Amino acid sequence: MTEFLAYEEFINFIAAGPSSQLVVAFQPSEMARQRVASLVAREKTTGLTAEETSELDHYLQLEHLMRLAKARARQHLTS
Repeated sequence: MTEFLAYEEFINFIAAGPSSQLVVAFQPSEMARQRVASLVAREKTTGLTAEETSELDHYLQLEHLMRLAKARARQHLTS
């Protein structure tokens, strides 16, 4: 369920047609940040289930996409 919420958060943000400034300023919700921190901590200590590993991988993919989008948005702002 948490993974779904993170995707919904991301999709809703993109669907709103944010300006380059908003893309650069985007930060995930506190709930999403806490979930990722929990998964990373548990990955390093007790380990994750296959489902949790998949969830963490999806978060990392979303983070990568946002980094790319932020870099492109910064280019647009400086052009």
